[in-house]
Amino acid sequence: MITAPVSVDFKTLTIPESIDAPDAADFLEMVRVRNLVLRQISGRDDHDFTADELLPFYRRDGYEIRHMWIVVQDGEVIGRVGVDVPLEEGSRSASWLIELRRETWGLGIGSTAHELVERTAREHGRTILQSWASHPEADGPRLEPPTGFGSIPDDHAARFYRRHSYTLEQVERFSALDVAGSTETIDRLLAEATAASQGYRVVQWFAPTPPEHVDGYAWMKSRMATDAPFADLDIDEEAWDAARIAAHDAQYTSSGRLIQVTAAEHIATGELCAFNELVIGKDRTGVTHQEDTLVLKEHRGHRLGMLVKCAGLVSWRDIAPQSPRVITYNAEENRPMLDINEAIGFAPVSYEGAWKKVLG
Repeated sequence: MITAPVSVDFKTLTIPESIDAPDAADFLEMVRVRNLVLRQISGRDDHDFTADELLPFYRRDGYEIRHMWIVVQDGEVIGRVGVDVPLEEGSRSASWLIELRRETWGLGIGSTAHELVERTAREHGRTILQSWASHPEADGPRLEPPTGFGSIPDDHAARFYRRHSYTLEQVERFSALDVAGSTETIDRLLAEATAASQGYRVVQWFAPTPPEHVDGYAWMKSRMATDAPFADLDIDEEAWDAARIAAHDAQYTSSGRLIQVTAAEHIATGELCAFNELVIGKDRTGVTHQEDTLVLKEHRGHRLGMLVKCAGLVSWRDIAPQSPRVITYNAEENRPMLDINEAIGFAPVSYEGAWKKVLG
């Protein structure tokens, strides 16, 4: 346990075997405060998780080291601090989060937490720190990244990052789709994309990934780090194989979260060359998350992004018919993907900043 000079404790989080285990109390409280903080920032509950849904994502998987502390003041959990250390060969970076209840801002707790973040990164030999933060729309001065795409308000979070020598590298758009109001548009766009993508066909599955699709899915997941725009962020090229796909799938199947993968297959070669993921929690009436989407560079120009997105959304009507909206994130410079989303009906909600610091 590390004690800060502002009368708070940073207590290493115990990851229990289950949420019913005797040592699960801190994890349960971490999840409750996590949800509260994200709602305070966004004014929405789109990112709420239940404890049993989140637990599998905190178990060791051999692909990263995940450090987590709860921040305790006068016996009450007021926030959390996390540092993720990728285990890819040659990795130089660590990513982190500091989330504190709004009423505790301005007391120096965040700066003390950042000292813990930086010390942890150095202990793992990392020289680059990266972090993502929500920046809800506000009046006043704005900041633009070097990409020239998008901007964020110079708010409390932005001032914190700049005070600790971070640079804004990229802006991401958080968008939402009203499912009920998009049916006719999606049907039309799917028909158009199908006509434009002769030579390809749609294949779909739920986790666990069927054996015949494991290699293709693994290759596409590995290309997320090389084919998607990441500005000047330090993103590790990831090696994906059958074991990593199995570990990825198990996070969903063991948590009760449902993930559907919609892919485009090149008929002539059998190669999977585009994919889209839709995810929903155990409550099938909740929000749907659109996670990774990618078209391999060598197959672009055939409307495959539109094809897999629309095909996934059409099938989703039978899977989660009461889910009211779909949410997603895209880099502001990723105009091809934003064009697809905007045509489907996704509308901007807010923006995130991707921040980077190179340690001396």
